[in-house]
Amino acid sequence: MFSNDIGIDLGTANILIYLKGKGVILDEPSVVAYDKETNKIKTIGEEAREMLGRTPGNVVAVRPLQHGVISDYAITEKMLKYFIQKAIGKHRFFKPVISICVPSNCTEVEKKAVEDATYAAGARYVELVEEPIAAAIGAGIDISKPCGNMIVDIGGGTTDIAVISLGGTVYSNSIKVAGDDFDEAIVRYMRKNYNMLIGDRTAEEIKLKIGSCFKRPETLTMDVKGRNLVTGLPKTVSLSSEDTEEALKEPANQIIDAIHLAFESTPPELAADIADRGIVLTGGGSLIYGLDELIQERTGIATMIAEDAKRCVAKGTGRYVEVLSKTNIRRLQNN
Repeated sequence: MFSNDIGIDLGTANILIYLKGKGVILDEPSVVAYDKETNKIKTIGEEAREMLGRTPGNVVAVRPLQHGVISDYAITEKMLKYFIQKAIGKHRFFKPVISICVPSNCTEVEKKAVEDATYAAGARYVELVEEPIAAAIGAGIDISKPCGNMIVDIGGGTTDIAVISLGGTVYSNSIKVAGDDFDEAIVRYMRKNYNMLIGDRTAEEIKLKIGSCFKRPETLTMDVKGRNLVTGLPKTVSLSSEDTEEALKEPANQIIDAIHLAFESTPPELAADIADRGIVLTGGGSLIYGLDELIQERTGIATMIAEDAKRCVAKGTGRYVEVLSKTNIRRLQNN
């Protein structure tokens, strides 16, 4: 009763924390701003994200996670500690039991780095959960039944595809194509077609406002500001949702190719279950307009976006802790 069981979705773009009994209580960007000269942390989270691309020479705003795994251990540890304290308070008599997600095919070294960073940030016990399992639980799917469910979790740095049955993964794959790659595709498109350089934040804004993977009923437009690569001067162009459809084609096709590969590796009975039940999309990247329709068109299988898709992994990670604690109680009672 004095401890807090928490689940953490340690994402490339955002970190979400689920507190037992309260739901998702923290959702902030995984960005840290620090002073290069003194090596001191300036700010973490939303304030640090506002600094991306706008800092003076001595201050650097970075994302310490790349493609779902830790790229800077020391900064990740400090970021985790800050967010855990922000979520449950600094002064706790008992350290929390923390369940934290990892991409489905990350290496033992990458898993150990996440585990060590979480212990260093103040955990009493750490449970690593594969992202697709957490996403399925968070989407409300009963994974204990003997039937096939396909989960496609599109985050910021990785897309995890898994076929789940009887509480375990029958097939899982993680590709390093996700939300950030959609942003990069827009940056490349603007450079190639308009001789214009835009920042990652502008690309993300385009993706959220008018980004499309499938033809919209009405074409949307947006004025985009950047730098002319020929003159070096500021430039503004009007971009349409049809432009973004062309720009996002490559990363969307890579995700669909990975889904096709998953079906090729799935036992026939489970593939038949998925054909009946459909494909479930989770993660912030799944919210790009028309991605579900494009997958449905290309696979011929009903595709739906889970409710509150962005928070599914965090919810599932937190509920995994609850399932684990109930299982442990039953074990103790049986003994």
